[in-house]
Amino acid sequence: MRFRPLLAVVLALCLTLVTACSGGAKAVDRADLTYDDIHNTGLANDCPTLPDSARGSIALDSNTKYELREVCMHPAEVYVKGEPANKRQEAQFVATKILTRFTTSLDQVYGDLSVTGNGVNFKEMGGIDFQIVTVLLPGGEEVPFTFSSKELDATAEGAAISTSTDLNGAYRVPSYRTSNFLDPKGRALTTGVQYAQGLVALNGQDDELARENSKRYIDGTGEMNLSITKVDASTGEFAGVFTAVQPSDTDMGSHDPVDVKIVGQLYGRLEKA
Repeated sequence: MRFRPLLAVVLALCLTLVTACSGGAKAVDRADLTYDDIHNTGLANDCPTLPDSARGSIALDSNTKYELREVCMHPAEVYVKGEPANKRQEAQFVATKILTRFTTSLDQVYGDLSVTGNGVNFKEMGGIDFQIVTVLLPGGEEVPFTFSSKELDATAEGAAISTSTDLNGAYRVPSYRTSNFLDPKGRALTTGVQYAQGLVALNGQDDELARENSKRYIDGTGEMNLSITKVDASTGEFAGVFTAVQPSDTDMGSHDPVDVKIVGQLYGRLEKA
């Protein structure tokens, strides 16, 4: 019994040393992990990060071509804009619960970064740049959407990547459903049937029913902000937060989309092309 206080002190000292020694390391270092280490743990959905001491800056040369590589965006919070209580109030974003577990992050996104007369410009070119996500509203309604960074064209002021860099731009949001998807009544864009109720019953007078029957592939447009708060000039790494506002799923045109706001962690690496 008399050894318990001494044991507690030793354990506390060990935890302190471990925390201090790991302060400069990435929170998620997947390079040294095996498949078994990651499988069914959710680690593959996390983004790397940088320590708080990474407060550097990377100057950019207008005569040099650059690329952003390994860009990772991990959604931490998702909000859906709901209907206002009355006409005098504006619609507000409502916090939701993310139902999709381990496949919400965009990863290995890459693209060209160029220095322009007004600042810098990033054009996304590829990577794992879309994910299918579903969230749950407080009232029990589920809202699906395609989280994307496809064709992101973002600009920022200045000629450097620093802790004050904010890249803002628009991107394409692909349809949640593909053309071959069959709804419960067997309707689709390129397969199945078009009029599940029959031509006579439809009679060409029900607009809502026509929207359900005539499927369409509809792309949307989102707006994204990449706010860089940490920079390691020696490795070219950066980290921060992102905010994206985009439309939700329309079930191939059968209903109107709602605005979805996604907020989360950002990581990437700058290198010369």
